[in-house]
Amino acid sequence: MGIEILTIPCLQDNFCFLIHNDESGETTLIDASEAAPIQAVLDAKRWVLTDVLLTHHHWDHIDELPALRKRYAPRVVGAAADAHRLPALDLTVADGDTFTTCGQEAQVIDVSGHTIGHIAFYMPGLKAAFTADSLMALGCGRLTEGTPEMMWPSLLKLRALPEDTAIYSAHEYSKSNAAFAITLEPENDALISRIDADAANRAADKPTVPNPLSLEKATNPFLRADDPAFRAAVGMEDHSPLEVFAAIRARKDRF
Repeated sequence: MGIEILTIPCLQDNFCFLIHNDESGETTLIDASEAAPIQAVLDAKRWVLTDVLLTHHHWDHIDELPALRKRYAPRVVGAAADAHRLPALDLTVADGDTFTTCGQEAQVIDVSGHTIGHIAFYMPGLKAAFTADSLMALGCGRLTEGTPEMMWPSLLKLRALPEDTAIYSAHEYSKSNAAFAITLEPENDALISRIDADAANRAADKPTVPNPLSLEKATNPFLRADDPAFRAAVGMEDHSPLEVFAAIRARKDRF
């Protein structure tokens, strides 16, 4: 298919992602955290940036867009609901919309919770979902604006994607997220194996994203609030999934 996806470490612990279509020459960026490392890859590859997809308004996802926009004049795509606090958008989108980027269909999923108006981009042809600060490696974003009543349904939308979907989340938080997750399920063999694999990747200076959704479903506590075994493990067998999710999100905030 001639499509390449690159993970670009930015700032202290952010990830941006470049998607390149060899046939069309198009290149799409997911979020604009830090121009220099993104620019370095574009220069080394001799790629031209044609689209930038913004997931939400936080500074560490948008602040470097002006420098990239000045050099390349890409089309900028973001949520209509968040347009009042995003940089100027060329295309506004909402939950359920589809558009084409880098020769691929992109489906827009509203994943409000971390922020209100946060969106994810699912590209079925690439078996990839770019989830930023919603579903994260072994975690989910802190609820800086939203509520558990927003975030839990958002995570369920992402959990419903095909299990072989690669989850591209926006931060290298796997170590701290794993330290919390193992306190909830110390006997989860899949989680133990994942922690070892992530540690090996970090030791080799490799990112711990993306991961298949199947692995997140087996190990990420924030996707498991309706699992009877997980609810038993955290002593909340008689509580609703929403109550379980809210409780473990609050525990993580204090961890």
